[in-house]
Amino acid sequence: MFKNILKEFLIFLHLDLSKNIKYDRLTRAILKKFLSASDNCIDVGCHKGEILDLMLSFAPKGTHFAFEPLPHLFESLKTKYTHRAHIFPYALSYSNGETTFQFVRNDEAYSGIKKRKYAIHNPDIAEITVAKRALDDVIGPNQIIHFIKIDVEGGEFDVIKGAKNLLKQNKPMVLFECGKGASDFYGTSPLDLYNYLHNDIGLQIYTLESFLKVGKPVSGNEFINHFELGNEYYFIAS
Repeated sequence: MFKNILKEFLIFLHLDLSKNIKYDRLTRAILKKFLSASDNCIDVGCHKGEILDLMLSFAPKGTHFAFEPLPHLFESLKTKYTHRAHIFPYALSYSNGETTFQFVRNDEAYSGIKKRKYAIHNPDIAEITVAKRALDDVIGPNQIIHFIKIDVEGGEFDVIKGAKNLLKQNKPMVLFECGKGASDFYGTSPLDLYNYLHNDIGLQIYTLESFLKVGKPVSGNEFINHFELGNEYYFIAS
């Protein structure tokens, strides 16, 4: 509780003591600036609902969908957001079936389909089995989507590939993570991801700060450099 209060205080004062606090602040500012009241949103990797709360706050008349494969978090979200959002217990990827899922018990936010680099000592990992779905097979073709957030600890490109029809049809804003220590454990090439979003889907990619200021998108080479250097790892495609 104290940690959350402190984070809110730092965000309010624009004190970016860490990159994650900066990204939280910028994400909140982007949602406030660009979401309309009736926009429809998707939260992939909902965790405890922090971003879903913002979606509901800034788009209260929209239809919202959230995905969280950890069973105890899914049950908590389903209760918390009854009649407010559609909650699914799926790990999203590019195909349907079942998958093993790495539940990091001493830091749940690191949990994901594959093991990755962890910024904690002695990660306590339990391998569980969860349902796996492609977003195109969950969200119907008649559903309009305006904003998608994807934070799945490295598997973001797999989620994006499983949402190709949705992305092409809607051209939504897509907030996603891509960086070393996570994405590379899924075999993600930053150039492949850039080309997929830019050439196949028709979206431009921005840093959060640039997008908020309606600035210039990043080039393919700049995106690769961000990936290699780790100076930016959250982006918006739009």
